[in-house]
Amino acid sequence: MLIEFLTYLVLIFGVSAFVVFLLQRIKLPSIIGFLMAGLLMGPHGFELIKDVHTVEILAEIGVILLMFTIGLEFSLRNLMMLRTAVFGGGFLQITFTTIIIFAMSYWIYNNPINNAVFDGFLVSLSSTAIVIKLLMDRAELNTPHGRTSVGILIFQDLCVVPFMLLVPMLSGTGGGITSFLLTILKAGGVIILVILSAKWGVPHLLHEVVKTRSRELFLITIILLCLATALLTQKLGLSLALGAFLAGIVISESEYASQAISDVLPFKESFTGLFFISVGMLMNISFFIDNSMSVVTLVLIFIVVKVISATLASILIGGNVRHSIQTAFYLAQIGEFSFVLAIEGKTHGLIDDSLYQVFLSASVLTMILTPFMIGLSARVSQWAASKGITKRLERIHQVASHHTEGIRKEKHVIIVGFGLNGRNIASVLKASNIPYVILELNPSTVRKMKKQGEPIYYGDSTSMEILHKIGIDHADVLVVVISDAPATRKTVQIARNMRKDIHIIVRTRFLAEVDELIKIGANEVIPEEFETSVEIFSRVLHHYHVPNNLIKEQIDNIRKDNYRVLRTTTLPTKTLSERYKFISEMTTETFLIKEGSYVAGFTIKELNLRSEAGATIIALQRQDKIIQNPTPEIILQESDLLLLIGSKEQLSKAINYLSSDKLILKQYH
Repeated sequence: MLIEFLTYLVLIFGVSAFVVFLLQRIKLPSIIGFLMAGLLMGPHGFELIKDVHTVEILAEIGVILLMFTIGLEFSLRNLMMLRTAVFGGGFLQITFTTIIIFAMSYWIYNNPINNAVFDGFLVSLSSTAIVIKLLMDRAELNTPHGRTSVGILIFQDLCVVPFMLLVPMLSGTGGGITSFLLTILKAGGVIILVILSAKWGVPHLLHEVVKTRSRELFLITIILLCLATALLTQKLGLSLALGAFLAGIVISESEYASQAISDVLPFKESFTGLFFISVGMLMNISFFIDNSMSVVTLVLIFIVVKVISATLASILIGGNVRHSIQTAFYLAQIGEFSFVLAIEGKTHGLIDDSLYQVFLSASVLTMILTPFMIGLSARVSQWAASKGITKRLERIHQVASHHTEGIRKEKHVIIVGFGLNGRNIASVLKASNIPYVILELNPSTVRKMKKQGEPIYYGDSTSMEILHKIGIDHADVLVVVISDAPATRKTVQIARNMRKDIHIIVRTRFLAEVDELIKIGANEVIPEEFETSVEIFSRVLHHYHVPNNLIKEQIDNIRKDNYRVLRTTTLPTKTLSERYKFISEMTTETFLIKEGSYVAGFTIKELNLRSEAGATIIALQRQDKIIQNPTPEIILQESDLLLLIGSKEQLSKAINYLSSDKLILKQYH
C-alpha cells in the first residue's frame, strides 16, 4: 500500500511538473497544467492512477490549507467590511442564479419543481479554490472586483450546508424543517465561538507557545488549530473549507499571523495543486466526445447565466458596472462543492446518472476555461462599459455625479484610490495646505470618510465624465494608487488625452507595467517592490555611516529614469563604504557625571579630553535639555550626560580618564 501511494505521488508530481513547465512556456496559467495533468493521469485518461480516492484526500487537505491562508490574510474587521458583499451580493447572486436555472429547467426541460430547484442550487456555486488562487496569483485580492468576488464566495460556502440539508427534503426521502433549523443554529454557534476565540482564547494560547521559543511547537500548534477547527465544523454539518477559513480568521487577530502565513505557505502550495489534479481526473474524455453538443450547450448556459446574475448582484450592492462585469467573469465557473451536492442529489434521485455525467463534464470544462475568462475580463468589461445601455446604468449609479458640483476649480491634486497609500498622501497634503480631492470606488469608504470631512467622491477613474467633474481641467497633479492594473492604465491614458500638461504619478505592484505606463502618459511610475528596496539599502548605507547627502544622491540616481538602474542585470559600482571606511570605524559612548565627580566644575576646554584620550564631546544632556556641539567654555555639572565620539580604543581611554582623579584635573580646580 505504501509503495503504491509513493508511486502515485511520484507520478502526480512528475507529470504535473512536466505539463506545467510546457504550458508556462506558452504563457498559460499553472492551474490549466494541473487540470490537464489530472486529465492525462486519471481513470478516464491513460489510467496511470486508478485509486482516485487517495488523491482526493490529499486534495481536500490542499483546499483546507488554501482557505486557512486566506483567513490569515483577513481579519474580523476586514470581514465586517465585506459584509455587504457577503450577505448582500452573495444572497442576490445565489437567488438570481437559482431562479434563472429553475425557470429554464422547469419550463424548457420540463423537470419537476423539486428537481428544477436542485438544478438551481448546483449552478449557483462557484469554485472558491480556483478563484482565490487566481486572485492571489494576480495580486487582485484587494481590488474592488477581488473583494466582491471573495465576499460572494464566502456566502456560497455558507450556503453549502443548507443546500445539503434541503436535498432530502426536496427528494421527499426525509429531513424536516426541525433538523434544518438545528443545523443553522449550530452554524451560528460556531461563528460566535470563532469570534470569542479570536478575541480572548487563541491570542493567549499563541503567546504562551511563542514564549517557549520553539518554532516546531509554533508550527504544530498552527496546523492543529487549522485542522481541528475544520474537523469541528465538519462534525457540526458545515464544510471543512469554511472551518479552515474561520481558523485563519481567528489567528489573524493575533500578532503572529505573518509568521503563521510564512510557515503554512509551503504546505499550501504543495497540496493545492493536488486539488486541481483531482478535478482534472473527473473529466471523461470519451463521454465528452460522445455528448459534446450537450456539454458545450450546458457550458454556455452556465457561463451566461452566472455572468448575468453576478453582474446584477454586484451592481445592486453598489458596485461599479465595469468592476461588476469583472466580478461576474471570475465567478462564471461551477464550484467544487457542486460536485459534492451533485453526488448527494444523485443518491436521492434528484439527478439521473446521464445528466450527472453531462453536468460533471460541463463543470470541469468551466473550470478549465476560468483562467482564460479572467484574462479577458478586463478588456471585455471595458468594452461592455463603453456601450450605451451600460453607460446609462453607470450614470444612474454614479453617486459622484450628484455630489461633485461643489469642487473648487483651482490647482489641486486628484488622488485616485483611498487605500493606505491614498490616506497617507491625503494626510501629507492636508498638513501642507495643498488642496486635493479623492476618487474612490468603495461606497462604504466614501460614506465614512465624507462624514470625517474628507473631499472624497464616488466614481470610476476610467470615466472621462467623472474625471471632468472632479476638476481634472484645473488640477496640477493626478496620483493613481489603485490595485487594479487595467483600470490604472485606462485612467492614465484618458487623463493624458484630456490634459497634456498634468503631472501624473502612478503606483504599481507590477514591474512589467512600468514601461507601458510611461509610454501611455505617466510622468512617474513607482513600483512598490523597488521603493522597498530603496528604503532597505538607504538604511544599510546609514548603518555603515555613509554621509546622508551621498545616500540621497544614490536614491536620486535610482529613481531617475523610472528605476531603470534597478531593472538592469548589473548595477554601477560605487564603493561608498570603502571611501568612508574611517567613518564606519567610529563609534559613540556616553558618560554620566556622578555626584562628587572631579569632572564637575571644569569646562570642556579645561578637561583637555582630546589631547589626553583622543575622543571628543559632541553633545551633552542636562536634565531635559540636549546641548549639541557644546562650546569649549561650557561648565560641566553633576548629572550631565556626555556623548563622546571616537574609536573604541579612544573611548575606552576617555572613560578611564574621566573616571580617575588625575592631578591633571585637580590642578585646574
